[in-house]
Amino acid sequence: MTDEGERWIRFLRKYGPLPRNENMYDEHIRRSARRLGVLPITFKHPLEESVLSVFNGTSAPKPVILTGTAGDGKSHLCGKIWQRLGGDASAWASDDIYFRLETAIGERSFTLHVIRDLTALPDQDEQGRYVSKAALLQQLSETVFDPSSDTLFLLAANDGQLIETWRKLGPTGNALRARELFEARLMGDADPEPTAHLHLFNLSVISSATILELALDSLLAHPGWPACISEAKVDGFFGSLCPIRHNYELLQTPLVKSRLAALFRLCDFNELHTPIRRVLMLLANGLLGHPLAKDRLLVPSDVSRIITNGTSYQASLYSNLFGANLGGTKRESLEIFEYLGRFGIGQETTNRVDNILIFGAEDDNLMPYYDVLISADKFYGGTDRYGAARRAYVETPEATVGDRHVFLEMLIEQRRGLFFKIPEAWADELRLWSLTVFAGAGGYLADIARPLFAGERVPRHVVASLVNGLNRIFTGVLVSSDRELLLANFSMNIWATADG
Repeated sequence: MTDEGERWIRFLRKYGPLPRNENMYDEHIRRSARRLGVLPITFKHPLEESVLSVFNGTSAPKPVILTGTAGDGKSHLCGKIWQRLGGDASAWASDDIYFRLETAIGERSFTLHVIRDLTALPDQDEQGRYVSKAALLQQLSETVFDPSSDTLFLLAANDGQLIETWRKLGPTGNALRARELFEARLMGDADPEPTAHLHLFNLSVISSATILELALDSLLAHPGWPACISEAKVDGFFGSLCPIRHNYELLQTPLVKSRLAALFRLCDFNELHTPIRRVLMLLANGLLGHPLAKDRLLVPSDVSRIITNGTSYQASLYSNLFGANLGGTKRESLEIFEYLGRFGIGQETTNRVDNILIFGAEDDNLMPYYDVLISADKFYGGTDRYGAARRAYVETPEATVGDRHVFLEMLIEQRRGLFFKIPEAWADELRLWSLTVFAGAGGYLADIARPLFAGERVPRHVVASLVNGLNRIFTGVLVSSDRELLLANFSMNIWATADG
């Protein structure tokens, strides 16, 4: 068996965008961890305590439904409850979908039915533990409205599939009543059954930025990394020239972490939810991505080869975080890369930034920026390859390889890197957020999101600017009013104060 550090990297690769997509299934990840003898990446889900408290015996337990998108951690939480109540861990490690357990909670005995994936639940159980899928779900519908029942359910289901499955049950028994309850609670509508015997937890309501922080902290603190350091080879795996090691070190820097978190917060504000498994996939791809590796993800034995052939630059964390190592079709099929791709980082720029990248090595005014942002980065910035291409472009910009100059592709890579490298002290001067299509995003985060989340008032000048912009949109006139909100239609104008 390979050394511990190498086994950890081979396991981390399982979280990446592999063709079989097994990283979306908790049981597959845990099986890989056992086979390789490493610990999986784990952290306490923000809703874990709330879910587990239902079964701690301090109050009468109720049926629990966990909803959310695929990869939100539903199956993982089901496993926690199963083992907390005395269920067999080896049984849970199987591919089974349905489990049943006789258990005591508080002073009462219950029969607990666990369905860890509603969609995959067979219509008929080969072991005869339930008559049919429809009958089992009908039984769940009955227990939701019967607080005296000694039957409990723990069900994991994607939210859309939950409603559709109950719709197919029809109006039999309490199925319709249960479906209306599920719909109302998922949508946040008025609860038609406030006293219903049910806990419904929607895991998708957790901020993706929160999940990123938890996942990143757990990943970076994994004991596999010290093992990698202890196994470092001078010109190979985890040595000073290893891109995996360099990406790991970059991902620990506060600036990289804060910029990535900012992108996730903006996705949250736009209701672009990213589940746990996709966050872990993004981080694994960031660390291990390389377009020439098998499945475009590095393994330890690849490192010495890419150092020798001079392609380490293609393992850049800055590009991998946007899926640049992947084929276009694969990248577009994964929503996390599609979400981050919407920012246009790499394609957007300013004259000042491009002047630094192109002329900064010779221009005395630009050289301080070039030295810090490009020359100091010998891995993905001021490489010999970049220097030669830059000089060639300055001397003969009309020369092309294919239909465009090779240096123009390098500029895309460098702009991505600058988004993560420009220090906060230079962020306004170099217009950091103009490296994205959302040039006002930095101001939005600092002047609107931050004070609102802190329970503070948004600065008056920001409100005035918003009111002025809305007035021009609503009226179609270049008005200058920034203290009154003007609502207009074809027949009349309605005036309202901005403070109201």
